Amino acid sequence: MPAGDPLGTHRVIAPKGALPQPAERLDNDFSKVYATEIVVDVQTLNVDAASFRQMEEASGGDPDGVAALVLETVKRRGKQHNPVTGSGGMLLGVVERVGDLAKARGFVPGDRVATLVSLSLTPLWLDRVLAVRPASAQLDVVGKAAVFLTAPIARIPTDMPERLVLALLDVAGAAPQVARLCGPGDTVVVLGAGGKSGLLCAAEARRRVGEKGKVIGVESFPTYADDLRALGICDHVATLDARDPLAVRDAVSPLTEGRGADLVLSCVNVPGVELAAILAARDRGKVYYFAMSTSFTAAALGAEGIGRDVDLFIGNGYAHDHAEHTLSLVRASRPLHELMQRRYT
Repeated sequence: MPAGDPLGTHRVIAPKGALPQPAERLDNDFSKVYATEIVVDVQTLNVDAASFRQMEEASGGDPDGVAALVLETVKRRGKQHNPVTGSGGMLLGVVERVGDLAKARGFVPGDRVATLVSLSLTPLWLDRVLAVRPASAQLDVVGKAAVFLTAPIARIPTDMPERLVLALLDVAGAAPQVARLCGPGDTVVVLGAGGKSGLLCAAEARRRVGEKGKVIGVESFPTYADDLRALGICDHVATLDARDPLAVRDAVSPLTEGRGADLVLSCVNVPGVELAAILAARDRGKVYYFAMSTSFTAAALGAEGIGRDVDLFIGNGYAHDHAEHTLSLVRASRPLHELMQRRYT
């Protein structure tokens, strides 16, 4: 049995010498067995929010059209790597095989697992799509995937519905990053605060800034904004489109005495919010772009163009112990748990 490279380069077809994520095409032939891989029987794909929205728009909102686009992408690229958004998602399934060099990771056939690494670098073969669930951006499928030796993977806990766990782990990197970037007394603005990652960011910010701090949520969908108000984790919720930078600035400015926020988190799954996030931040503040729809060129040049000295952070979906951090955050808040379960299961 060949070992295979721990980073997965043995699965790269084109271009030669690339790593799996930026590669155009991966080898998804699972008759080939490698000692460094864990092979999973895939049951559910949790597609990145920006990717799912793009596919919905491209197919006119037809779930069958979304399924066709996923099948086409996987057939052409050997992975679910959206060619428009460049993003992927993650998956849930059952371990079928553990390579000899991967056994030290502690997984055995039959384990129910979720990958904590993007579908944009995961070799994937799909036999068919069984169902498309737009509310949660999930697809029930029959297929197989390979998890490389360096790729994070987690067992599914038994105290939460599997679909909820999958939805949470898809954005598990969000809350730990908030914990690192803000502290007691800070003012935090969350753009897209009513969505999945936005809710987690707002909840984490609430417990980090304390009574003297402030959490401001910006959400364009009225129903999500109402949910956010009901949770009580934000001091203020503004119902407006984060793609309107002047409206965001005018909403945040009076709430911060014209100073701006110490930390702004962009969790909006459409392009065009880069400048709104920058305008909401104080001088020498921090802006963290979590959404994969972000144009980092627009962010960098936009900050320069309006003379804003802020630190810009690229969202990283991985942080040490991020899965348990996020699941514990939701477990600790019954209202948040119930809202997430209602939406995503």
